[in-house]
Amino acid sequence: MKIKNYETYVLGTPWRNLTYLFIELEDGTRGVGEARVLGKTHTVLEFLKDTRRHFIGHSVYDIEDLYCRFTLHDFGVPGEVVMTGLALVEMACWDCIGKLTNQPVYNLIGGKTIERVPAYANGWYTVERSPEEFAKAAQKVIGRGYIGLKFDPFGNGNLELTRDEFFKSVELIEAVHSVVGDRVQIFVEMHGRFASHQAIEIAKAIEHLRPGWIEEPTRPEDLGALTKVAQHTSIPIATGERLYKAAEFRDLFPMRVVDIIQPDLNQCGGLLETKKIASTAETYNVMVAPHNVGGIITTVATLHLMATLRNGKVLEHFNDFADEHVKRAGIPYPEVVDGHFELPGGPGWGVEIDIDFLRQHDGDKIDGIYADPGLNMFVNADWAKREQDQYNT
Repeated sequence: MKIKNYETYVLGTPWRNLTYLFIELEDGTRGVGEARVLGKTHTVLEFLKDTRRHFIGHSVYDIEDLYCRFTLHDFGVPGEVVMTGLALVEMACWDCIGKLTNQPVYNLIGGKTIERVPAYANGWYTVERSPEEFAKAAQKVIGRGYIGLKFDPFGNGNLELTRDEFFKSVELIEAVHSVVGDRVQIFVEMHGRFASHQAIEIAKAIEHLRPGWIEEPTRPEDLGALTKVAQHTSIPIATGERLYKAAEFRDLFPMRVVDIIQPDLNQCGGLLETKKIASTAETYNVMVAPHNVGGIITTVATLHLMATLRNGKVLEHFNDFADEHVKRAGIPYPEVVDGHFELPGGPGWGVEIDIDFLRQHDGDKIDGIYADPGLNMFVNADWAKREQDQYNT
């Protein structure tokens, strides 16, 4: 069954665009993929035009060869844009394959190991950077039943914090812990901000709070700095959202410097490649908590992946607290209930997308090119507010 056509749509938010790709097969079957890439929406859309020869006219079933066409055959070393374009097509293929076989995707990649997936909240701290406001916001998260929450309290910190910012950031972490206690895990996001000595100082200051992990404490490509941090803290370390290929994870595992990896389906080439990365992690007793800043399709697709993993930990979720309008892009949306997602039902992803909604909420453009606002988190100390007032209606 060959792919005969494709079309794309963009769903805008104040800080991220969500790109949707629909493929259509010879028999009319349609499948959808979704990706989020900061600052490069236009580039990814143009890349798909450049590479349509890699999927139009090819069998929807040939996932392994699809990977080769997008990576090996073009000879260059694939990076974020290539792997995002590949992920969009690959995810849409799986949706079609599920529909053709009348099976949920997780049944096609090994079957389920669990009945529901633990969830943690992100995007909830769109407030002033004060202990009081962070505590109030955290209370709302646990009020919705979440069993974990993640946040970056470090303003626009880069490499090293001033003394005032160091103590302010620690106070914000302590304020959140004072509300959620030890039974709800807190995950401290560092966004690759710090020199190793600064990450170590922060880790030592919060070790007594027993956070579930510190995330990307140092630049993601600097494994030496990550090793130094790992040698000086008992807090689990998570990383991987900005590693785009299996080869980039390869060196992490034998170094024993990471406890949880966070591959992103959007940027690791899709479902099958991410599953391979997760399976390799299992051989090193490393757990998997996929990065998920996506909308309905990325969230559902990642749930299909998590259902099949023996080393899955927890799944990130933004859309209860930031850009809630993206939940209206399709049905049924996978809601978090009692801190968990239920597994999707139905063939393929089990989701129907509302294309009219996508058209009505197209991303902003400047001179015909999608404007990617991003977060600018190394300059703007209030980046975490994510300009949520813009989409309150």
